[in-house]
Amino acid sequence: MRTALLGVLLVGFLFVFVYPTRTFLDQRAETNRTRAQLELLRSENAKLATDDKKLKSDAEIERIARESFGLVRPGEKAFVILPVPTTATAAPTTTSSSPTTTTKARAATP
Repeated sequence: MRTALLGVLLVGFLFVFVYPTRTFLDQRAETNRTRAQLELLRSENAKLATDDKKLKSDAEIERIARESFGLVRPGEKAFVILPVPTTATAAPTTTSSSPTTTTKARAATP
């Protein structure tokens, strides 16, 4: 009888104190995760508001049009600098420097 009473008290203790404590700790952890996510969203929202404010200016619109789309104003000339092409076959290297080889190399470079 004494063991059964002790068992019932133990189960009652677990239901009264342990389960609510565990639930409280889980809720607190979830609250902390949600607060961190909220802070991240607020900072992202502030960044987007700043970007929105910049996009309302003509200078920013022009900068994006020039950089992203290569647009120019009427009367301007657009120049594009192309990278040097890399080829799989390289020019043959010779140890003698004949005038024709040097002339060809100079003619090939811009």
